[in-house]
Amino acid sequence: MSSHNEQQETWPEQPPSRKEMSRRQFLTYTLGGATAFMGAGTILPMVRFVVDPILHKKGAGDFIKVAEISKITEEPQEFTFELKQKDGWYDSTATLTAWIRKDAKGDIYALSPICKHLGCTVGWNNDKAHPDEYHCPCHGARYTKLGKNLEVAPKPLDQYKTKFDNGWVLLGDIVPNTVAREEA
Repeated sequence: MSSHNEQQETWPEQPPSRKEMSRRQFLTYTLGGATAFMGAGTILPMVRFVVDPILHKKGAGDFIKVAEISKITEEPQEFTFELKQKDGWYDSTATLTAWIRKDAKGDIYALSPICKHLGCTVGWNNDKAHPDEYHCPCHGARYTKLGKNLEVAPKPLDQYKTKFDNGWVLLGDIVPNTVAREEA
């Protein structure tokens, strides 16, 4: 006795069909990809802006030939020189000044002429009341031969890094004055 339940119809097995992408899935993928592409286009320049300076090695700095060593005296002298600059795509030439002198031992020092009070330009021996000093005409700041601050200015004059090559004085970056601090 066979029961009807025992007889099962077997359906022929169908091969698995490929599921097709719906319109909604297509739009989701397309819009997601376009958004990711635009987001990467916005974020990558910002990441490069932050990371790029870290990857550049700071060089030792450029030194510029300024004066012959034989022309340097114990009396401070004003020397002007040009510095080529590049700011993005703009090339320019800046004219800078340095006060250069040598001491009794023959050591050569170069001081920046920028007053540490408010940024005016100091001159050597230009105040009759205070001879043999740097003097700022703007607010009366005074400095010694080595750039030590005497009056008004909070800090000594900055100095240039110096290097000597083939009888010439080469000037580099401006650094805080270490010579004036040693002055008693």
